[in-house]
Amino acid sequence: MKWKLTVRYLVSVVFVVIFIIFINLFLTLAFFTARSVLNIPFFQEEEHSPEQFTRQFQEQIMISNDSLTIADSGKDELSSWNAWIQILDETGKELFSYRAPEGLKKSYTPSEIVQMYKYKEVNGETTVFVGEKKAGGRAYSYLIGMENRNINRYFILYDNQSLFGMVKAGGIVLVIDILITLLIGYFLSKQLTKPLYTLIDGIKRLATNEYFHARPAGVFKQVFSNINHLSNQLKANESERKKLDQMKEEWVTNISHDIKTPLASIQGFAEMMKDPDYRFTEDEIREYADIIEKKSLYIKEVIEDLSLTTRLKNKELTLNPKATNLVVLLRDIVIDIVNDPKYAKRHIEFHANQEHIPAEVDEILVRRAIHNLIYNALIHNDANVSIAVRIERTDRIHIVIQDNGKGIRKEELDKIFDRYYRGTNTGDAHKGSGLGMAIAKDIIQEHGGEIAIHSEVGRGTTIDIQM
Repeated sequence: MKWKLTVRYLVSVVFVVIFIIFINLFLTLAFFTARSVLNIPFFQEEEHSPEQFTRQFQEQIMISNDSLTIADSGKDELSSWNAWIQILDETGKELFSYRAPEGLKKSYTPSEIVQMYKYKEVNGETTVFVGEKKAGGRAYSYLIGMENRNINRYFILYDNQSLFGMVKAGGIVLVIDILITLLIGYFLSKQLTKPLYTLIDGIKRLATNEYFHARPAGVFKQVFSNINHLSNQLKANESERKKLDQMKEEWVTNISHDIKTPLASIQGFAEMMKDPDYRFTEDEIREYADIIEKKSLYIKEVIEDLSLTTRLKNKELTLNPKATNLVVLLRDIVIDIVNDPKYAKRHIEFHANQEHIPAEVDEILVRRAIHNLIYNALIHNDANVSIAVRIERTDRIHIVIQDNGKGIRKEELDKIFDRYYRGTNTGDAHKGSGLGMAIAKDIIQEHGGEIAIHSEVGRGTTIDIQM
């Protein structure tokens, strides 16, 4: 895979270089073809070029009875070009001049005319162009000098053999350039494809649950950072999944044991009461029936918790909100718990900063959540624990359930709202489904609220609810 990426990148670099060279050659050929064959002007229109102006200026020269002059339009054109003119006879002697600078020769040999045409013999800012005018069987030459430093003329001398040598040298240079491009492209491809190969390999490893960490660097620095973050996230998720699976297994084991125990009691008492050899008094029957009822209610509670937590987790629970006075609701919950003979001697206080705090809630579910939270404080602490339930309204509704009990260790505090978690300090008489706290949290969140827990060993626990 690694060498394939390198080769592909190298081929793409070479292709781009060759493509650009051919484009340049094509554009150059098209330029010269359009200029010569189609007579399309480039850069400067032909009718406005100095050469064309000089050739066409013969039309402005007027010859009559050996008298030479130029038309007024010609004088205007010379002025616009900042040019001067000398008209010469066949021997090179001046016959007429216009705007000619001082010190200009009045007679020229053929070689001097050629020299002036090829080189700037007048001054550094004047370029001389040569034209011819035929009239009356005679040929007149004229020189037009244009004072413009932007106009220049260069001559290139070559022979065919030298031109072939130049083309050959250009071909060699082209080959060398391609080789250099290949060499540079190779090293660049190595630098670019190496991290790319690392990325591909890393993604393959992630697909097989192999987590890795690469050092972010180079052009793919941001990509490596995101891949590392993804790897860490997947690793954390996998660790959390394994922890949850382990908790599920432990929960299934514990809940199976807890259900089997009351079922064994129910089955045992039912068999005893069915047996004709046993004669039970009315008090014994009532006692056994009470035990069967309690064990049945416990099993029913576990099954209801399972059903509720599944519906909450899968977002299948439909809320039935209605206008409710939360102060009255919380006070009724506290009264119900205090009236329970099991917790009649427990100290539970209720405080509210006002008598009417309305909210649109599902009363049954909110009652269930608050019940779970208060009962959790009761069953996990000693009989002398004090519990305070407060409700107040500022910008949001704030409910606090606070106790001065044993507190919760930090390692357990992180799991307290996890499904299937049951605290290690829960007595055998209070084994529950392990879903109460998770259900309470889900119900609060379904109402758009937030719940947080703060605890310190030996100093009690505080649960904050905001809705």
